[in-house]
Amino acid sequence: MTTDGKTSGIDYTPDSYNKIASFVYSEEFTAPVLKWLNPSQGQRIIDLGCGSGDLTVKIQDAVGPDGVVVGVDYNQDMLTKASQNGVKNLLLCDIQDMKIPTNLFEGISFDAAFSNAALHWCKRNPSGVLEGVKRVLKDGGRFICEMGGYLNCVGVDFIMGVRSCLHHVIRKRGVDPDSMDPWYFPSVEEYHELLEGAGFKVEAISLVPRITPLKGGLRDWLQLFTRETFLKTFGDEEAAEIMDEVVRMCEVDCKDQDGNWSMMYARLRFSATLGERA
Repeated sequence: MTTDGKTSGIDYTPDSYNKIASFVYSEEFTAPVLKWLNPSQGQRIIDLGCGSGDLTVKIQDAVGPDGVVVGVDYNQDMLTKASQNGVKNLLLCDIQDMKIPTNLFEGISFDAAFSNAALHWCKRNPSGVLEGVKRVLKDGGRFICEMGGYLNCVGVDFIMGVRSCLHHVIRKRGVDPDSMDPWYFPSVEEYHELLEGAGFKVEAISLVPRITPLKGGLRDWLQLFTRETFLKTFGDEEAAEIMDEVVRMCEVDCKDQDGNWSMMYARLRFSATLGERA
């Protein structure tokens, strides 16, 4: 139950994602990273964590009939929605251990790999993501990405953010939040080193602060992004209590006088090129 006595009923589905988090693929927020990608006719591009395919289909239109675009995601419901949205080539797999079946895309090496708002979910094996990208890129291929980075999800006034509140509330219940936290928000220095260690030349990398309006409020955001991840081991009642307490703690920073919620995102944006293999 929520503080207003109602059950949220929000699951991690394409429809809920579109209702609560459409900002993830909005033109306003994705134009910079798509400009870096600059897809053109005939290119072969793989989209890692494509979700419902709203950006994938734009890339597909840009490369035209002579190009190839493949959307990759671990969520079958999202891939089904991506297909409905017009994405032609889709692959179900974990991008932390990505292998492209040769019978699906035989002989293809990609000109570019692209990812938006996905790699911060790859806490288990961030290096595995880069190894997978290396396997599918041609020598000199580009890797263009935007993901959550250091300071993501802090309070608007940088005092105490949503993530810190989740840790605090969970720890009060005698549970270690670090092992439950699903997010990987690296610093510029950390990810630069990771890219170089994997054989990429970093062309540009930076943290981009962004105030992100939450049109459904923080409670809906928490239900969508934490109920089946951060809070998956809790029962429904206790998970609701945790989310409601986090909402109360964050009101002072994240809700304005008119009742509008926002969160400070910090996006790690980079462009890197794969060097020649020995």
